[in-house]
Amino acid sequence: MTTIQKKADNPIAHLTPEDIEQIGIELDAIRQEILDSRGAADAAYIRKVIDVHRKLELASRAVLLASIFPPAWIVGTAGLSIAKILENMEIGHNILHGQWDWMRDPKIHSTTWEWDMATPADQWKHSHNELHHTYTNVIGKDNDLGYGIMRVDEDQKWHPFFLAQPLWNFINACFFEYGIAAYDLELGRNLKIPKEKRSEEFKENARGVLKKIRQQATKDYLVHPALSIPTGSFLPTLAANFTANVVRNLWSHSVIMCGHFPEGVETFEKASIVGESRGEWYVRQMLGSANISGSKAMHIATGNLSFQIEHHLFPDLPSNRYAEVAPKVRALFDKYDLTYTTGSLPKQVYSAWHKVVRLSLPNGWLAETNVKNAPQQLAKLYKLTTGGPKVRRMIEANDRRQRAAAARAA
Repeated sequence: MTTIQKKADNPIAHLTPEDIEQIGIELDAIRQEILDSRGAADAAYIRKVIDVHRKLELASRAVLLASIFPPAWIVGTAGLSIAKILENMEIGHNILHGQWDWMRDPKIHSTTWEWDMATPADQWKHSHNELHHTYTNVIGKDNDLGYGIMRVDEDQKWHPFFLAQPLWNFINACFFEYGIAAYDLELGRNLKIPKEKRSEEFKENARGVLKKIRQQATKDYLVHPALSIPTGSFLPTLAANFTANVVRNLWSHSVIMCGHFPEGVETFEKASIVGESRGEWYVRQMLGSANISGSKAMHIATGNLSFQIEHHLFPDLPSNRYAEVAPKVRALFDKYDLTYTTGSLPKQVYSAWHKVVRLSLPNGWLAETNVKNAPQQLAKLYKLTTGGPKVRRMIEANDRRQRAAAARAA
């Protein structure tokens, strides 16, 4: 992966400006068709999902009152994990996108909904809806691409620091809700600012996050375990809540990674979005996202973000309609000879993690390493890691000359 503008074989080079604007017109027509047909069936869908979630959570927590017994712990933990996934993905994420605001139901509205996550809804809506969906996959603008902690493109300068990238990405996956909260706060950038110079907005937002974390921790790690004390199930219930949160975090992290990071997903330069037209924005969404194929149950469990391409094109459409518009969107890809990146969940998870590992290493290192040359490659990696900037520049320059020579010989 490299920014699309620097690719020798640019995947949109064959499109004329007229083509790009026509794509925008055709996608606007698809969107308007769904907007005009929203109605009772859609409203019944989201209300049913919310009802199922609440009953599943209540039943699971009731079972966990007797979680000192292993079968009850397994059933209750599994049910609570599914309930948390459903609330996070298909309910919370999509309500906060405003997908159901048209119902004018004050209980199911982006301005009133608060979700079961560490980050307050208002902060997430700003960083996700306003920033990520505006600057999708623009290097230096879209921190959602790597949550500000990863090397996500070959054009980003490699540093030995990135060797730990797979490890901290896994840790981030386990505690994803807190990673998102830190991202929403732009915590890394703000902590570099002297305490007395930090903005009042940041301080207020930080207090909001800490308050939300306290509320979540009190609910999951104090109140519900305390209700299990009469049956001697305090610690099993505590463990069940922790497990369910980790399962939810791992699942949501995997879905996000599969939608934004597999091989085939394009990135863009900041300069490319200056004066961007509606059609150009649409094309960036088309190429900067990837889908996951699977069953209807899997699509619901992902919040229909398995249709990530369609979601990025139409973030305000009801999530239950993405399956309907996906064939029309894919036909548009085919019409304009663009690559519709999709694959099964295992394939996309592997692809995303392979890229995490590949970009944690110097450019080309993983592809050039095999069983025969592994000792020499490891020695080179050691020199790159310990030799300092001057040594890295010398080795990288030599590698570039060798690749250029090999390309000329081929």
